[in-house]
Amino acid sequence: MLLHVVDNFRQASPYTIVEPAHMELAEPTINQAFERCVAQGAEVVIIHPYFLLPGRHWQQDIPRLANEAAKRHSGIRYLVTAPLGAHLLMSQIIQARIEQCTERANQQGEPCDVCQGLAPCEFQQPE
Repeated sequence: MLLHVVDNFRQASPYTIVEPAHMELAEPTINQAFERCVAQGAEVVIIHPYFLLPGRHWQQDIPRLANEAAKRHSGIRYLVTAPLGAHLLMSQIIQARIEQCTERANQQGEPCDVCQGLAPCEFQQPE
């Protein structure tokens, strides 16, 4: 799913260098993505955590990993942005997802990008 989000962002944004990264357990890592950005000519690397809320990863882990990657590139600045949080557009995104899933549960819509290939949204009854 992360790669899908990154591809959508890459197409919609004015940024010419956009690379996905995982904090842990998968590749590309933050270090690998940082390296790719610099190799493409980035003079500033902006790291946006794809998280809803701030926490230890945002406050400690990602800044540490970004700093380790940046040490290899003198003169390259970096910024770790705030997570998505309570951005004003979140309510619109939530409303759109609810409508999409409700339509699907009522057999009137297609599976969403999350449900593709999985069980579609269905209303449940207690057993």
